[in-house]
Amino acid sequence: MPLLIVVATSREAEALQCSRAKVVVSGIGRTNAAAATTAALLEEGPFDGVLSLGIAGSLPDSMLPLGAVVIATECVYMEEGLQMPEGFVDMQALGFPLGDFPGNRVPTFAALTTFLPGPVHRNVIATVATCSGTDELAAEVQRRTGAVAEAMEGAAVVHAARRLGIAAGEVRVISNSTGERSRQRWDIDQAFVALHALGARIDAHEGSR
Repeated sequence: MPLLIVVATSREAEALQCSRAKVVVSGIGRTNAAAATTAALLEEGPFDGVLSLGIAGSLPDSMLPLGAVVIATECVYMEEGLQMPEGFVDMQALGFPLGDFPGNRVPTFAALTTFLPGPVHRNVIATVATCSGTDELAAEVQRRTGAVAEAMEGAAVVHAARRLGIAAGEVRVISNSTGERSRQRWDIDQAFVALHALGARIDAHEGSR
């Protein structure tokens, strides 16, 4: 059974150039990502597993260089919860579970990504509805989630797959820094070179099974 890869944009799909895995372009954001993942799993499966894959922004103090590959140990929803005067309260503290996992933290299936080439960074990736274009928001995302990078789809893809009993994970290539927009560093071309290398490694792995 092939691997299902969910990307947000057609440009990410073109950079990957995977021929042995099924690549679905979901569109930007969590709703698109969850809907596209669910539809693909129900209508085009079976699949061995699901990967949310694409570019991401590094969060403050992460020390991640542009082009770095990050494999999520957890995908954390940034916004779901209650903002109180004294601080943010996540879904676990509110007593309204999002799923069969603690609070806003969607577990990933580590064995799904063991074949990916090094060097890679394994750490938390935040899933946000609003990307960080100010230092204050970037710092808040990092403080609230403990993540080293942020993207807009990962937790929704992994969550949707988990609801259907399919192993899933998230892999991101750092294309930019976050924080004050005028000071952000970007290298989309380098990120897409890294995505292409990931696609080649995925094809090699799929072909060897």
